[in-house]
This record gives sequence, structure tokens and C-alpha cells, in this order.
Amino acid sequence: QFTLVESGGGLVRPGDSLRLSCAASGFTLDYYAIGWFRQAPGKEREGVSCITASGGSTEYADSVVGRFTISRDNGQKRLYLQMNNLKPEDTGVYYCAATWGYGKGYCDFGSYDDWGQGTQVTVSS
Repeated sequence: QFTLVESGGGLVRPGDSLRLSCAASGFTLDYYAIGWFRQAPGKEREGVSCITASGGSTEYADSVVGRFTISRDNGQKRLYLQMNNLKPEDTGVYYCAATWGYGKGYCDFGSYDDWGQGTQVTVSS
């Protein structure tokens, strides 16, 4: 069964850091690009970052460039989103999602087929 499970969210203060994890199971992670998305209350879901199946290329939303870093460990079947210098506007439910990406040298925030259940990140003083 194709499963993605996020963890690592929480309540933090502005300027703090969090590392989100996404555990993948039921499929061969090596063939899939992974995206991190977030949805704030009352807003549409937006792409935050993505990484190609090989891990050789990444993309970031303008709002997180220089603060967030996406990575993956295909051997451990885990994806990560390191979030530094968090801001209140980073608050939302964060989701990881997968899409077939074997042989693709880029990733984007287009259609993703499989999603995790999300983890809440709240940044507040």
C-alpha cells in the first residue's frame, strides 16, 4: 500500500527551526519525485519545495528560498524539509506528496498522485 506519513510539526516561535520528515512505504521511492506543500487556514494549498527522484534537482517557493532545505534518503525511504528562521506566515498544515519522476531532471508543483495526511506547523510568539 502506497503510504506517506509526515511528522515533525509543532508550535514554535518566530526565528525557530523545525525539521519535517516524510516516511514512505509500499512503493519504490527511488522512482518518485517528492513535493512538500502547505495549506494555511482559509488559503489554497501551495507548493513549498520539491526534489527529483534522484535528488539531483530541487525547487523552492520564493517565500522560503534561503530558509528551507529539502532532502531525501532513498535508502531509508525518508524525505525531509529543514525549516529555519520560521515566520508566522509559514503556519499551516504541511503535506508531502509523490509523483512518478523516474528519469526526469526537474520537478515542479504540478500534479501529484499520492499524499500524506499532513502535519501541523504553527509559528507564533
